Amino acid sequence: MARLQTFGYLAVCVLGIYASYLTQGVVQERLSTTKYGLIGARFAQMKSLNGIQSLTCFLWAALLVLPFKARRAGAQTAPWTAYWRAAVTNSVGPACGYEALKNISYPAQVLAKSCKMVPVMVLGTIIGGKRYSVLEYICSGLIGGGISLFAAQSMSGASKKLSNPNAPLGYALCAVNLILDGYTNAAQDKIHAQYKGTSSLVTMCWMNFWCSIYNAAFLFIFSSSGYQALFIFETIREFGSLTNTMITTTRKFFNILLSVLWNGNALAPQQWAAVFMVFSGLLTSSYLKGRRHSARPDKVKTKG
Repeated sequence: MARLQTFGYLAVCVLGIYASYLTQGVVQERLSTTKYGLIGARFAQMKSLNGIQSLTCFLWAALLVLPFKARRAGAQTAPWTAYWRAAVTNSVGPACGYEALKNISYPAQVLAKSCKMVPVMVLGTIIGGKRYSVLEYICSGLIGGGISLFAAQSMSGASKKLSNPNAPLGYALCAVNLILDGYTNAAQDKIHAQYKGTSSLVTMCWMNFWCSIYNAAFLFIFSSSGYQALFIFETIREFGSLTNTMITTTRKFFNILLSVLWNGNALAPQQWAAVFMVFSGLLTSSYLKGRRHSARPDKVKTKG
């Protein structure tokens, strides 16, 4: 029963992340490739989207957290100052991802970022002292390889819609994004391990508080130019950053799959092989995570 509840809770988090990111992916790709107005102008405020999202998520979380100051009984909640380092990389990383879309196509960006679980696992080991099994590395390889194979088959003609194609710069920005995201996830894992009473809303609140400050400074000083975060922070708190990364990485696969099916394009044999690889790694990894999570001491109820 406990394992069933665990899988059900994870399913809610997965659905929340997929619904948010699939919507964001469609809007983000359209904004970066569509020409607007009579003169065919491009949307020039991609960087500001991070700031708007951070501010919205902070205000929403603060509205729920600050009046009640909810805590887990007998556990300490992380202070607001604990998040400033992770928020730096959480601000810069996505900004690099937005900027990359000006230089490479969306499928190409998915292809480059499909190995995101690797830096998350490496930095999680270095920063948080986490250990992963050989099977988890194999699952990550299957998922990343499957997404790469699928995305490679979906890139034809997509670069023609770009405003300023520059593959080396685009892939370099994706690499920076991957490294910074890896640090962000590892840092959040470490915070939750140190302050076990920290809820997902607290993390959402203070991460976005610092991100709002950094983005505001960038937008108004150094430049002229949410709801999904709740599911992400809850997934990190309950299931760890690797599970969250697996979900957010595979949703990129579903973004491309949705785009292909929506436009009535048939899948090539290589893409069906990619589908098999992704789901094999995803289902195996989900099983391992569910079994480990249900065995955690804090999830076992004592009789009384």
